[in-house]
Amino acid sequence: MAGLLGSYTLPFLGVSIVIAAVTYFTYKMLSSYLHKYYEMKPIPGIEGTYPFIGDALMFKTNAGDFFGQIIELTREFGHLPLFKIWVGPIPFVVLFHAETVEKVLSNPIHLDKAFAYKFLHPWLGTGLLTSTGTKWRQRRKILTPTFHFSILTDFLQVMNEQAEILVEKLEKKAGKGPFNCFSDITLCALDIICETAMGKKIYAQRDSESEYVKSVYKMSDIVSHRQRTPWFWPDFAYYHFGKGKEHDKNLKILHSFTQKVIHERSESMSYRNSASDSDLGRKKRQAFLDMLLKTTDDSGNKLSHQDIQEEVDTFMFEGHDTTAAAMNWALHLLGTHPDVQQKVQQELQEVFGTSSRSITMEDLKKLKYLDCVIKEALRLFPSVPFFARSLCDDCHFNGFKVPKGANAIIVTYSLHRDQRYFPEPEEFRPDRFVPENSAGRPPYAYVPFSAGLRNCIGQRFAQMEEKVVLASILRNFNVEACQNREELRPVGELILRPEQGIIIKLEKRSY
Repeated sequence: MAGLLGSYTLPFLGVSIVIAAVTYFTYKMLSSYLHKYYEMKPIPGIEGTYPFIGDALMFKTNAGDFFGQIIELTREFGHLPLFKIWVGPIPFVVLFHAETVEKVLSNPIHLDKAFAYKFLHPWLGTGLLTSTGTKWRQRRKILTPTFHFSILTDFLQVMNEQAEILVEKLEKKAGKGPFNCFSDITLCALDIICETAMGKKIYAQRDSESEYVKSVYKMSDIVSHRQRTPWFWPDFAYYHFGKGKEHDKNLKILHSFTQKVIHERSESMSYRNSASDSDLGRKKRQAFLDMLLKTTDDSGNKLSHQDIQEEVDTFMFEGHDTTAAAMNWALHLLGTHPDVQQKVQQELQEVFGTSSRSITMEDLKKLKYLDCVIKEALRLFPSVPFFARSLCDDCHFNGFKVPKGANAIIVTYSLHRDQRYFPEPEEFRPDRFVPENSAGRPPYAYVPFSAGLRNCIGQRFAQMEEKVVLASILRNFNVEACQNREELRPVGELILRPEQGIIIKLEKRSY
């Protein structure tokens, strides 16, 4: 009898432990939710918020419509320092004024990325973009030297070569009517990041149907959609009723691409390390991946394969998609403002004359007006339209208390349209960024590359690439935009893109 009772006791005990654990975590989640709910009640927000699913039912399904909703809310609450939205049981405060944004970005306490970034982990792991705490600090320290000025100078040759290929492609379209340039620019950016970051030529510009690029777009859409639909946050619901299978299909394409590049570069490095002295005498340009394969941490340990994969996937996504979007938006704006375009071309004429020589670092320093054009394009159409942090301590914004554990969304798109610092904010005026006009403007009124300790590590790389590619196009062509602002319909997913691409006409320049 005792043995029979004992055989029932163990399973019963196991079930009891599971029930107790579930009850405990449910209680903790519920008490945390209620605590934040009541603490944040005084903060203005959307009317009709539902318990536990928050405002999610009000969000538009289409990414472009959803982005429009968020921007409209920043206008509606524009007279206030902030407002709140609930995405499921997670509260977010929305910030879009320089003084409130500064409180978060300038404070080293608030370095953790928001909850929504966890849905990027299957793709980007916990690399530099998504990691937090000690891992982020260590990784940032390791990677910062790879963006040293001398290393960026080595990459200039790649940028010139790929920009030249782009110009050759565009010559075939010049004088032949409107076309969508978005893919042409994106493939050029992909070739540049692959050769500079990975040390591998992939000839993306010769392949107009790049499977990798298509998967990046699909994955951005899939992740963004999941972030704003809390009923798909649990994996069970996502894989049975959501886009889980499509997510994994695209993930396989993205990871296969970067894994292949890492493997080939690693083998190539092994071969070069065993090469003869005469071979070693020739200087070989190093890619970011080479540096990652050689790098050691504070303990002298090399980065693991997973560590390298995380950073490679992050570089590949952040390093081509953001710059491609920025260059496309800039081309549209130049095509709608012939007076600005003429001033850029006049500057190019002064620096290069009628020469078709490659662009040097000294040339880039002289292209001051083009620099203002790029900055103003990023003001109107920031590549990252919003980003979010987890608040690691209580915060006070003009009398409103936001408790520790809430999330803050910085809406760059709206921040850059603050009339106090950018009068007539929808107007494209590169002169806003000449030194005398920038004087006195708060540093956190303009953050296209974020700001503070977690600012974009690749900022100089991106600005250099944009200058080289845009200068190469404008040295050879006159650009005419074929869309007005209303037709662009910005879609704010992970990256800000125009819904239907950028339609332009090109005419070959004659000197």
